Amino acid sequence: MHKFNLFTAGKKLEDAKKVLILLHGRGGSAEDIISLSGYLDVEEYALLAPQATNNTWYPYSFMAKPNENEPWLSSALDIVGEAVKVATNAGIPKEQIYFAGFSQGACLTLEYVTRNAAQYGGVAAFTGGLIGDKIYRDNYTGDFNGTKVFIGTSNPDPHVPVERVYATANILKEMKADVTEKVYENMGHTINQDEINTANSLIFGNNV
Repeated sequence: MHKFNLFTAGKKLEDAKKVLILLHGRGGSAEDIISLSGYLDVEEYALLAPQATNNTWYPYSFMAKPNENEPWLSSALDIVGEAVKVATNAGIPKEQIYFAGFSQGACLTLEYVTRNAAQYGGVAAFTGGLIGDKIYRDNYTGDFNGTKVFIGTSNPDPHVPVERVYATANILKEMKADVTEKVYENMGHTINQDEINTANSLIFGNNV
């Protein structure tokens, strides 16, 4: 299973009041996703980026039946939980813990926060949705209490159907998240400048 291998950047935890947990995509790395922070307004944040074993959080599509991605999926969720513990053990409250992920990392981000809904600092998911062949509503409990969530995606996207993005947004809204979703026609499987600008204005920019 995944070993807890955490990369850090930005402010030292003991000096930071806010933490951003970054989750890389399939085939990516912690260093890759940390480089995304250079485009985000997070200069005052401690950055925590766990590294997936073999650079992949779970083996199959996020749209596969959950048991087909086990035991890797549960292990990946545990790793995100360990990163959250690093922050909370350093005295950072959940209201000052932020999340961002791309592709497989965005799916894992959304799955973790929705299974563990609370008032977080904010969530930016660049091309992702809740995990499973369908949405298993019983997996998701808690109250986001107005946490701001941004989900950006392409239509079409080769990995993430736009219908799953909308369904994911609806679940989060039910759970009291303040969700903004943006769909970009034929963007491709990438992150564009408008997504960066939107994440900064909605999630990060007013909080530095």
